[in-house]
Amino acid sequence: MNRRIKIAVVSTSTLVVLLLLLGAVHGRSASPEDTYRHLAVYTEVLSRIKSDYVEEPDMKSVTLGAVNGLLESIDPYASYLNADQYKQYLKSKEEHKADVGLILSKKFGYVGIVDAIQGSPAGKAGLSTTDVIETINGVATRDMPLAFAQILLQGDPGTTVELGVLRFRKPEPQKITLTRAQIKDPAVTAKMEPDQVGVVQVQSLAGNVSVIAAKVEELQKQGAKRLVLDLRRDATGTPEEGVALANLFLDKGLITYTLGQKSPRHDFDATPAKDISKLPLAVITDRGTAAGAEVASAALLDDKRAEVIGERTYGDASVRKAITLDDGSAVILSVAKFYSPGGKAIQDTGVTPSVPVTETEAVADTDDDGTPAIEPEPKPTEDLLLKKAIEVVSTGKQEVASRAGVAANPGEKGAPETPLHIPAPAKQP
Repeated sequence: MNRRIKIAVVSTSTLVVLLLLLGAVHGRSASPEDTYRHLAVYTEVLSRIKSDYVEEPDMKSVTLGAVNGLLESIDPYASYLNADQYKQYLKSKEEHKADVGLILSKKFGYVGIVDAIQGSPAGKAGLSTTDVIETINGVATRDMPLAFAQILLQGDPGTTVELGVLRFRKPEPQKITLTRAQIKDPAVTAKMEPDQVGVVQVQSLAGNVSVIAAKVEELQKQGAKRLVLDLRRDATGTPEEGVALANLFLDKGLITYTLGQKSPRHDFDATPAKDISKLPLAVITDRGTAAGAEVASAALLDDKRAEVIGERTYGDASVRKAITLDDGSAVILSVAKFYSPGGKAIQDTGVTPSVPVTETEAVADTDDDGTPAIEPEPKPTEDLLLKKAIEVVSTGKQEVASRAGVAANPGEKGAPETPLHIPAPAKQP
């Protein structure tokens, strides 16, 4: 069966499953007979594909495409792994191999990039949130299980992996070769800006909550009167670490809660003893902010503890579980979602800033052999998004809005139809 026919068959099967899913969603309270009726329709369509299609279809491909289409439609982080793939998945979790530093999700049926860890091979190559991985070592990622894609990116230090990447504003896929390495999370940094504004930059929340607390306390001892928490491109760290981060600035109230079909609601409330700062606070986010950083941002915004400046976050905060099937395969999917104090599922909506500002970012080019192009060291430029955050925390959102001649909240009378666009600061090597 040629490629075009395969795509048609898989797409048809996927659409059938999506219709089945929609019927289930709209009929949750319906009788079991309705559910079986939807399943009967799906079974009949599969039977017609097998008996009446223009040529004998590969039913294994049809089924795999249907399953992956179903999973992606409800959870962009879900994966179906066959028995062999699941064994490799479990083994890879124990071995801690070298990697390229990518955080992944499914996007348009392919493997999409949530973000690239700063300083990692992928980060140095300029890969970012808008990119989609079309191939890994020549293997198409269309309908590839997300967890298996992560396995393919891992290997021994010093070995290479070739990616076919679809990039924003690039009409043709680019071949990028990355060398695997042991990934180190970026360090937490802190600095004092003029007018006694302390800035804490967190590009990785994983294992760093105590470090962040120490940086905040250090800035306060240096005389900081206001704080900016920069969570741009922070896509690592668990939702629970996001709870701990928010609690550094909250002494009461709901931080987040989890809820699932079979998971009762579990509230995460602030513990007064863990609150270390009462200073005015602003938080910066972008489209690469995900997971724990989103939980913290949503809590601080909804509890009116901080203004959030920047872009809407990616949307990735859930409790995931591997469910094994009778044949040894497994489905990895979200069994509960984390919600903002206001009741929004973070994985569904992300976190929308109270002061929306779009940070445009240059796309990195590559040489003909697929390696990142070597460019002269960029001259440092002013970080306009940080400047906006400092302005907001110093004067208040209402004052900033009145100076700009717009309303303070998006959607209010006089508010701009689109957020402010500013160029991203030059990346440091």
